[in-house]
Amino acid sequence: MSNHLKNITLRIWRQAGPNVKGNFENHVIDEITDEASFLEMLDILNDKLVHEGKEAVVFDHDCREGICGTCSLMIDGQAHGPQRGTATCQLHMRQFKSNDTITVEPWRASAFPLIKDLMVDRSAFDRIIESGGYITADTGGAPDANLIPIPKVIADAAMDSAECIGCGACVAACPNGAANLFTGAKIAHLNRLPQGQAERYSRAEAMVETMDEHFGSCTNHGECEAACPQEISIDVIKKMNRDYLVASAKRQEPRAATAS
Repeated sequence: MSNHLKNITLRIWRQAGPNVKGNFENHVIDEITDEASFLEMLDILNDKLVHEGKEAVVFDHDCREGICGTCSLMIDGQAHGPQRGTATCQLHMRQFKSNDTITVEPWRASAFPLIKDLMVDRSAFDRIIESGGYITADTGGAPDANLIPIPKVIADAAMDSAECIGCGACVAACPNGAANLFTGAKIAHLNRLPQGQAERYSRAEAMVETMDEHFGSCTNHGECEAACPQEISIDVIKKMNRDYLVASAKRQEPRAATAS
């Protein structure tokens, strides 16, 4: 297995806070192995900065396994970097060449205000989940997993949607800052299953309207699908829009009956 060493120049965004002017800083990393992950490379940079008496670069990270959705970096203008279907924490330095200059920025979206350096506030996603990302279930002992028969095609489709890790790459990549792929995935994985049918249309209506309060509008660029590390299909947006239209029609029915 190759273990080549390479020299990298990092052009990193530094900003002390949301109301402070930011700027790019250049840092050179000498002899980084191509087997190091991108976040390990940032750890090496921070260790170097601390030993020089400088402030470390702030960036989000947690599981480092592509599961939690915490890592959120624009790398050379691409959400999560150049490797498709990969979160930043899964990206390795073998994707870059020696003497490359790599530009690293935070998510650029008005719905994700910057906290510091490369860290942003993604709590707008929490508002969407709070508005409808749940099901009604009786309290008591957990039922057996196979108590409700679900066709494999439906179960697989629901699981595909549930793979969304909530990283925000779709919003960062979208020229409109839209969150339709995230919201569509969260709605679809519940609305496809029998357990989610009770709130199916009220869920779609509430989550879409909350999304519209915080994010831009979708104009079908498809950048979200290309940037998604879980490669979630934009078909979930189609399903979300259909359920939202049905919910809107159901809401109008009582009014029409009253008027007549």
